[in-house]
Amino acid sequence: MNTRTTKRISVLALLLSFALLTVSAATPGGSEVMWEVYNRDSGDTMSANLIMTITNARGSVRERTIAQYRMDKNGVESKLMFFLSPSDVRNTSFLSFSYEDGRSDDQYIYLPALRRVKRIASDSKNDSFMGSDFTYDDMGSRHPDLDSHTVLRKETVDGVSTLVVESIAKGDEDYPRTLSWVVDGEWFGLKKEFYLPDGTLGKTLTIDEYEAIDGIYVITDMTMRNLEENTSTRIQMEEVEFNQDFNDSFFSERQMKIGPRR
Repeated sequence: MNTRTTKRISVLALLLSFALLTVSAATPGGSEVMWEVYNRDSGDTMSANLIMTITNARGSVRERTIAQYRMDKNGVESKLMFFLSPSDVRNTSFLSFSYEDGRSDDQYIYLPALRRVKRIASDSKNDSFMGSDFTYDDMGSRHPDLDSHTVLRKETVDGVSTLVVESIAKGDEDYPRTLSWVVDGEWFGLKKEFYLPDGTLGKTLTIDEYEAIDGIYVITDMTMRNLEENTSTRIQMEEVEFNQDFNDSFFSERQMKIGPRR
């Protein structure tokens, strides 16, 4: 091999290495992506009305209406949900605190028939939330440090550029591996897949509609499907408002018993 050819190969190798470094530098790591998702601007306070549609394996449908309130303050995300209808769940309420420092969520449910507030035990976080395909864990904000994250690839979903992130749970989970399709640069998910310990796909979460409200992207229509049970739960969000006048005392066991704001 002559000197000129060797130089050409060396220059080609150098250019290829530079190109790979450029691509690598342009693509954030898995943990970086999930921290961007976790810290994405979602407003200091928010209120919304939800419609939850639960479909069982026989195709029967139950619809529930919910008033939801949320506040993000001093590293704590507080969420309060009131079930308005139908009559069998009316006046039931759910309170959740998610902590930026990585502590486990504190969650409570008010059962009007018993007239008492019940704390959700940590070993019940994977139980069904009010008979839906969402779990109590899904109702909080999962801390990025609970999983190890890897960006597998870039993928276009409905014309939108996404990063596909694999997350492996560090502890025991019903779904120890998940894949998330995160909108590159906007940092919210378009879909998510939940895998069982044996590697089979157990659940899917799809985002059917989202919109920018007051400059904040809001998911307004999503569906969780349980492939094992052949069931699904759709949540639609309406009348979203930011910058509501809440204080700490609103997110309390006392308010759970009083009911939503009038």
